[in-house]
Amino acid sequence: MERERGAARGPLFGVSFMRVSGSVSVWVPGGRDAMRDNMDVTIPFRDRAARATLRAMKKPGPIIALTVLALLGCTDAPEPPPFAAVADSRQLMLSVIEPAAEVYWDAVGVIMDEEGTHYIEPVGAAEWEAVENAAFVLAESGNLLLLEDRAQGRDHWKTMSRAMIEIGRRAVEAARARDPDAVFEVGGEVYLVCTGCHAVYAAETLRPSYDADPKVP
Repeated sequence: MERERGAARGPLFGVSFMRVSGSVSVWVPGGRDAMRDNMDVTIPFRDRAARATLRAMKKPGPIIALTVLALLGCTDAPEPPPFAAVADSRQLMLSVIEPAAEVYWDAVGVIMDEEGTHYIEPVGAAEWEAVENAAFVLAESGNLLLLEDRAQGRDHWKTMSRAMIEIGRRAVEAARARDPDAVFEVGGEVYLVCTGCHAVYAAETLRPSYDADPKVP
């Protein structure tokens, strides 16, 4: 057998290797990682598989990329959304949306009786803040209605829910402007959005005179 001894360059300087009949045996402090990092030494290998392995060790980039892809392929399915409905739609209406709407509707109005005409509107910062808070509840309620547990893929439901968000945003703006006329006008539009939704999903809550559109799915 032919034996050769030699020394590697760089950080491996002084570390011996021995070649026996074209194969090589190398001992490197630190294991395979240290060997890979110092593969500027050309070592003849007769075995094709061994040469391919050496080339791969010299260029770890593709190995890392393939490893990442393999790990991604093994990951579980995406987790479900972190939110879930607690109240059903009817409970949400009764406990959240309706009380807020009543506050907004009652904030501005006109009463005419035997004693004359009485105008109702918020007085002072605290009363206006209550109206604004109610408007925020209406706007955010549209988002709550869009939860899949409630929407259940119904396009019309989603459309009406987005309409609640938009009219709620306008209700907030009117309250912030401390504009009684704007609050009164937007309050009427809030009522139309509510009844437009109830006509399809809660017709029993409407007055008998309300003409619901039977064509809406």
